[in-house]
Amino acid sequence: MNKKYLFSAILLCSPMLLLAQEHAIDTVFVFDNQLDNSRKVQKISKLKEEDLLKNTTNLSEVLRFQSPVNIKENGRGMVSSPSFRGTTAQQTAFIWNGINVNSPFLGQGDINNLNLLGYDQLEIKSGGGSVIYGSAAIGGTIHLNNELTFNKGFRQSLFMEYGSFETVNTFLKSSYSDEILSVKFSGNYSESKNYYEVPEKNYQNINGQYQNKNFNLGVAYKIGSGNTLAWQTQHFSGSQHYPTTEFGSRSKYLSDSFRSTLSWNFKSKKIQNILRLAYLEDEFQYFSTIEKPKSSGGTSEVSLLKNDFNYSINDDFALNIITDYQLNKGKGYQSGITDVVRNAGAFAALLRWSPHQKYYFEAGIKKDIVENLETPILFSLSGRHAVNRWYSLIFNLSKNFRYPSFNDLYWQPGGNPDLKSEIAHQVELGNNFKYRNLSLNLSPYYLRIKNMIQWVPGSLGYWVPVNTSEVESFGLESQLELKKTFGEHSAKMSVGYVFNHAINKETGNFMTYVPKHKVFGNASYRYRSAELYAQAMFNDLTYTTTDEERSSAIPSYFVMNTGMNFRVLKNQQLGIKINNLWDQVYETSAYYPMPKRNYSIQLLINF
Repeated sequence: MNKKYLFSAILLCSPMLLLAQEHAIDTVFVFDNQLDNSRKVQKISKLKEEDLLKNTTNLSEVLRFQSPVNIKENGRGMVSSPSFRGTTAQQTAFIWNGINVNSPFLGQGDINNLNLLGYDQLEIKSGGGSVIYGSAAIGGTIHLNNELTFNKGFRQSLFMEYGSFETVNTFLKSSYSDEILSVKFSGNYSESKNYYEVPEKNYQNINGQYQNKNFNLGVAYKIGSGNTLAWQTQHFSGSQHYPTTEFGSRSKYLSDSFRSTLSWNFKSKKIQNILRLAYLEDEFQYFSTIEKPKSSGGTSEVSLLKNDFNYSINDDFALNIITDYQLNKGKGYQSGITDVVRNAGAFAALLRWSPHQKYYFEAGIKKDIVENLETPILFSLSGRHAVNRWYSLIFNLSKNFRYPSFNDLYWQPGGNPDLKSEIAHQVELGNNFKYRNLSLNLSPYYLRIKNMIQWVPGSLGYWVPVNTSEVESFGLESQLELKKTFGEHSAKMSVGYVFNHAINKETGNFMTYVPKHKVFGNASYRYRSAELYAQAMFNDLTYTTTDEERSSAIPSYFVMNTGMNFRVLKNQQLGIKINNLWDQVYETSAYYPMPKRNYSIQLLINF
């Protein structure tokens, strides 16, 4: 792990080499600059810190109650994976400050090993995005964003929480900024004994404890007029003990992640260029028996160089050229993956045209070059028409892909070096209605995936990955939002409904762990310094086997949370929350019930 510390030292010193006295006019530095363009033609849900603090247990809880994402979690705080629109976790891309951070080994991200409270905002974008964000951006993307502000002076906040199952959650954030310099530090520590019982299922969550800590440091410096140098780094380490039976073997999983990126942003009247250098390192160790040496593990490294060039041809046209090169390395333990190296590069071009304030069009094309793999030419085509003041029509068509992971190709026994990349075509029609404080989004979609990679039992007695038949998914994502302020009172409400119909074209059966219906809602009412809020989620019956066996399916369930925040002193907020208010018995993954009613108390201090 020595490279990460060396890389951090180099990046920390880099801003000092480029000091200057001229001032730029930007007040906020955002690392993921492409999201603003995507917002014009795709529905993107933005969750700020105040939203994240309503589900502080983990990122899975946030997505479960505040987004259309489907979550499969092996018990509270355990291995958890997301999916959009009937796809899988491997077809969901996690984007950290504009960079795809899916594991090179698994081709996906474990939500509960991605820290929740280390980000300024979380954004969820449904639909394809491989032209911009690369492999796995098929069903949707989850954006973990940090930002650096200027001219804000000193700001500090401290968050402390204690809850059921001996859960402790703490968070400290400190920042300073003036006209040319912005510095922000944050740290988070969480732990839980996580022992709970579900008598109706004869279940005890034995050996379910977890612990994790996370540190973030960001620096931005304005270098003369139109130039900003920014650095963001993150270190996460976590320990998960996997639930077992009373007499079963107790196992655990240790993870350690380091991410660091340096960005140089040049901006003039017609040109904006962002040059990024990034280094990502992930290490994991699995212990099938806690008292014995590790039984498997691995380390991956990703070095990335990316340039994002945007030229405003005139007031109507803009040309965006994105190029990147990355070097992926992987080394496994007890997996047959010795020392794997993969070079990958990509070239993308996007043309944006806004002929009138009522119209906006975007077309993109991309070609990835991945060592020893064939990759398709990708494209995207989008448009928006503001029909009138209260209705806009949006159209999106895209071709996206996912190339095989290191485990897919090289795991021994079973890896298949002859795998093809997954290819997906997707179309959606967004209907946005807005009248005063009320907004409604209706987005029907159609998605088709070829060369789906799945692990199946092989003839030699072990599982192997193969390109299976096509998967077809169609459905609807919708969300209604209402905001109202009257005097010292304010109220917000958001209700989302998701319909998914995802089938394997060969068998005609429904895909596993894809609920046909999901409803989620959030409501809050604030009077002066007091806030009352509630969350609810309905999840339809979910198949866990490929033959639609109803006896093995997860029954539908309805879960509700509620809480109250109130200010006790000028800068102190006290919160009380009840999770699973109605004591519902439910699972998101077969055989792993979630906790029944539980509680937490929180204190937030801003100073």
